[in-house]
Amino acid sequence: MASENKTRPTSTSVQEFIDTVTNETRRSDSMVLLELYKKITGHPPILWGNSLIGFGSYHYKYDSGREGDMLLAGFSPRKQNIALYNTGHVRYPELLAKLGKYKTGKSCLYITRLSNVDMTVLTQLIESGYNHMKSKYNS
Repeated sequence: MASENKTRPTSTSVQEFIDTVTNETRRSDSMVLLELYKKITGHPPILWGNSLIGFGSYHYKYDSGREGDMLLAGFSPRKQNIALYNTGHVRYPELLAKLGKYKTGKSCLYITRLSNVDMTVLTQLIESGYNHMKSKYNS
């Protein structure tokens, strides 16, 4: 039997979650990102698990038989940084070169604060990643 995805949509208020972020800069940056993602995706924010703010969702199914739902785009304000999911940053080295201060993981883009990055470039990355995921999963 395939294991269930632990990261699922919840009914917890996104605003209440953001209000619990203790780092003031991270909290205010989260409010800016909240509005940016709503504008780009047209989806309302939903808290996935206990810390992922997601916009839209898609259904996946692996060859192994494991399947589930995941957010199309989103972010998580963490203690060390803000993790942005599904930005598609690996496909856009030319944008990353202009972004500013960041780190990357396999599927995440990590920024410490929005003042360290070019917001126009960040917006392009979020839009590109969202559009890619939307077309890939026909959402």
